[in-house]
Amino acid sequence: MPRYRTLFRTPEFTPLFVTAAAHTAAQTVAGLGLATLVFRSTGSPLLSALALFGPSLAQLLGATTLLSAADRLPPRAAISGIALFFALGTAVLAVPALPTWAVFVILLAEGLAASLGGGVRHGLLNEVLPREEYLLGRSVMNMATGVFQIGGFATGGLLVALLSPRGTVLAGAGLYLAAALAARLGLGARPPRTAGRPSVAETWRTNGRLLAVPARRRAYLALWVPNGLVVGCESLFVPYDPERAGLLFACGALGMLAGDTVVGRFVPARLRARIRFPLQALLAAPFPLFALGPGRPLALALVAVSAVGYGASLLHQERLMALVPEELSGHALGLHSSGMLALQGVSAALAGTLAQATSPRTGMALLALASLTVTLLLARAERGGDSGEPGGAPSSAVRTAPQGDHRRTA
Repeated sequence: MPRYRTLFRTPEFTPLFVTAAAHTAAQTVAGLGLATLVFRSTGSPLLSALALFGPSLAQLLGATTLLSAADRLPPRAAISGIALFFALGTAVLAVPALPTWAVFVILLAEGLAASLGGGVRHGLLNEVLPREEYLLGRSVMNMATGVFQIGGFATGGLLVALLSPRGTVLAGAGLYLAAALAARLGLGARPPRTAGRPSVAETWRTNGRLLAVPARRRAYLALWVPNGLVVGCESLFVPYDPERAGLLFACGALGMLAGDTVVGRFVPARLRARIRFPLQALLAAPFPLFALGPGRPLALALVAVSAVGYGASLLHQERLMALVPEELSGHALGLHSSGMLALQGVSAALAGTLAQATSPRTGMALLALASLTVTLLLARAERGGDSGEPGGAPSSAVRTAPQGDHRRTA
């Protein structure tokens, strides 16, 4: 069984890990600061939720236009360039008296860039690590997401209190700059994984190829919809408890860290298929209790328990990669990341709308029930579904699942 120390001895894994960690910290610190800034200036739960998760909506546009570039750009240049773009854009978000419409234009541009960045980053990880270490590597990257979300939201909450929301956004811009430097100085120069010019038409063709297989469609839906609806619940933390939203986010990140650690390191291969959907159901199960108005300690515990269910994403992703040709790995993982984040943005908009019409706690409960319903339907479809390629293509046409052993950011 692969071990953690072998990952960090692999050339380029450590700088890729540091880059991803800095990007996650920047996203959480800047996102919390911006959501607080927008909520204080507008009083709108919808705009606050969109400020935090709205860039994810642009992932859908990016997934249908830019994603073919994920395997056709030099990884180091793409990753460092995208991080630098985020640093500059986030710094502009901190400009005093910036109109609200301008804030969302910048967030749209950042979301488009992120749709490409996810595919490049995950595809590079697939190159850097041997196949048998990929699942553990993804687990470690997800664990880093959990750790740095905990630290990022805790630090963001502290900065909002001690400095200002605007100062917190600037701190996030600095972290994006650190991510750009880590990528440029630490990663090696690699050629693109696939030849040819990226184009919208090629993006559509490859997306169609990936989604043509029923088993892959189910894997994508499992990665996108239930998690996205639960992130919609989380997008209401600021209007639900404005003074302690950072603590709620930190507890969620702690639960995610625990789930990813257990799934990535300790769950044996024979159990993975059995627990994929039950573990995913855990994501939504605690949130209907928010309709009862739980006290703060219970609310924190419910959020932490729920986030353990994000570990199911590792299992669904392993299933997806078993069905994807290796030369399309970057595009396939980018589609997973972009679709997941797009559904998070859609769910954040839906959550904000429900919260304005009812209340934040009612919005959480309704979205959680929808997530549970989708998980149940996908589990039933998986039990009776066809997993083959269209036209009966042999199983050797797809890569073998790694034999080792997303959420907000993939």
